[in-house]
Amino acid sequence: MQLAFSSPVVCPTLIGRTAELSALRLLIERAKGGKGGVALLHGEAGVGKSRLVRENKQEALHQGFLMLQGNCFQADRSNPYAPLLDLWRSYFTRGASETRSPGLQQFAQELSRLLPDLPLTLPGLAPLSSPSPLDPEQEQRHLFAVMTQFVVLQAAKQPVLFILEDLHWCDDISLEFLLSLVHRCTDLPLLFVLTYRSEEAHDSLEDFLAQLERERLSQSFPLARLGRRDVERMLHAIVATPSVARTIFAAPSTLPAGLLETIYTLTEGNPFFVEELLTSLIASSEVSFTRGVWGYAWSNDTPADHLPVPRSIQAAVQQRTRQLNAEARQFLTFAAVAGRRFNFTVLQEVMQREEAHLLRLIKELMAARLVVEESAEVFAFRHMLTRQAIYTELLVRERQALHRRLAETIERIYASTPLLELYVMELAYHYTEAEVWSKALSYGQRAGERALHLYAPRAAIEHFTQALHAASQLKMTPATTIYQLRGRAYEMLGEFEQARRDYAQALRVAQETRDRLMEWQCLLALGFLWAGRDYAQAGSWFRDALTLASTLADPALQARSLNRLGNWLVNTGQPEEGLQAHREALALFETIADRQGTAETLDLLGQAHGLHDDLITTVNEFGQAIDLFRALNNTQSLVSSLTSRAVYAGPNLAETTLSALLTRDECLRDTTEALRLARRIDSPAGQAYAEFVSGMLLTSFGEFGTALIHAQEALRLATEKERLALAW
Repeated sequence: MQLAFSSPVVCPTLIGRTAELSALRLLIERAKGGKGGVALLHGEAGVGKSRLVRENKQEALHQGFLMLQGNCFQADRSNPYAPLLDLWRSYFTRGASETRSPGLQQFAQELSRLLPDLPLTLPGLAPLSSPSPLDPEQEQRHLFAVMTQFVVLQAAKQPVLFILEDLHWCDDISLEFLLSLVHRCTDLPLLFVLTYRSEEAHDSLEDFLAQLERERLSQSFPLARLGRRDVERMLHAIVATPSVARTIFAAPSTLPAGLLETIYTLTEGNPFFVEELLTSLIASSEVSFTRGVWGYAWSNDTPADHLPVPRSIQAAVQQRTRQLNAEARQFLTFAAVAGRRFNFTVLQEVMQREEAHLLRLIKELMAARLVVEESAEVFAFRHMLTRQAIYTELLVRERQALHRRLAETIERIYASTPLLELYVMELAYHYTEAEVWSKALSYGQRAGERALHLYAPRAAIEHFTQALHAASQLKMTPATTIYQLRGRAYEMLGEFEQARRDYAQALRVAQETRDRLMEWQCLLALGFLWAGRDYAQAGSWFRDALTLASTLADPALQARSLNRLGNWLVNTGQPEEGLQAHREALALFETIADRQGTAETLDLLGQAHGLHDDLITTVNEFGQAIDLFRALNNTQSLVSSLTSRAVYAGPNLAETTLSALLTRDECLRDTTEALRLARRIDSPAGQAYAEFVSGMLLTSFGEFGTALIHAQEALRLATEKERLALAW
């Protein structure tokens, strides 16, 4: 059974604000003890300021605080005392029975000058019969004094939490009063909690904040967007909410990676956007929960900008764009088609405008808080959903035409320069959206290869998938390389079945087209893949690769195949056969003067002899490999060989009382150099290996304290590497 859901989705718990909440609780304790202060909560719209205020408010009520809370609204910027009037109206409405005391009656009467509807709220209250005729300045001072005295009297009875939200919409006179009140109440049990949007602070608010900072009266709490892990926790908390679970989800369930990835990509960790987007996706049946399983209506390679934008966000963006002139809106449309980030030179060429004129348009967009500057050449939408809200208003034919125009402009500008390679990902995207399939295929493959080179396997998969789609639109057999490289990307992510399927498809196409070299590469790739899942099955693939290499009369391919099979034989308890395969490979590499292949084979021979206790030969072979890798400037392989030699040269693997093959200093010299080189090439795996072996060596030499430090660092690096792998 599939259930529908149309009510707003709200996260029941506060996620990712532990540090801020703890600091605010400390301020509450200090205020309760008589030391007042000001907490400034600021960040972009929807980042969670009001939610943090609510948590803080509950804590203060539990501690016995009196609550005074007001809000600023968008129309209040030119409305004197607006947030203060909201605060007092809320206070008297909430506690009408308490206003019968003479002191409060007098205060309410004074306020009735500003709140003419107050007597209607408080039936027992009569307005002042004949207010004194005061000039505006005297009237302001009088009101300031009355409101200040009231707050001070309340704080003398019990601690007070004074909340004003959305100060970016606050009028100047209210800010002036607020500053005077803060000065008056520093030694009272009074905590001010003030919120504002950082990017919308006007001049008067900036002056107010600067004054608080100069006098060190405030503590700032900048709220950043949530990270991927916190968004995942937020979604799990929503699923676990009883009312939501009963209505749509029926029971908590594991979130599919594709759903989490899409929501995080679109919302960029803005909590309000997460809730709004999930509500919108559920209402439009893009997300469902059927028979205990999450479902979503898009494939993992569907571009995020093809999904619906929540109405609340669409309306907010439309409200801002309506204030722009026609040319600024046109520029914004081109920018939205270009992507989250857009290049100034490209858009200048597309629109055929002078630089100064275009800069004026961008400044207008920045003033409307739609766009931010990232560098002299690159600008970006303030938020992904802002860009998408503009993009989704275009008709499909409009989008296609604009995508094509942008792609052709990029090609025209950069085609004859080396910079074109930096734009292959953009070109692949634009030509795919424009449905220019021949170029989408070409650039899609190049973009995937570039993403793999940058170690971005998820992006590589997306580009290769788009290239395969383009090939299907052209009704042509795609290049075997695309399947093989996409399989490698899946393998990097640990997604075995997808990698196996792509490698197998690449192998079939290679066999059909009699591409023997690609066939050999696919056989080896499948062997490596199975080595991580079922080591016994890997051997048959390595044997097939060796058989094929032998028929190709290519000594280098044959030697590499021998090494792969030899390593598998050694690891499966067949050392003599394995060593023989490595020796044959070494002879072939030496015959063709392949120094890289020779070094790799010596390294494998060292590992093989080490596993079977011929330590003297092991250390000698690693030494030869190290000399070759150093001469070849192959740092990554050098790191591994240096560290491995230290493993076998130390006393920890010796089974007799005979001294180690190398001294303590010689062993640690290898691991120290390996660690230095691994850091230079930014190899966390190499660093972890070197740190681990350093700890193991120091343990064998009896230096346990220092050994523990290295072991802990190895664990930290290995754990961090695992986190990075999960993030990819």
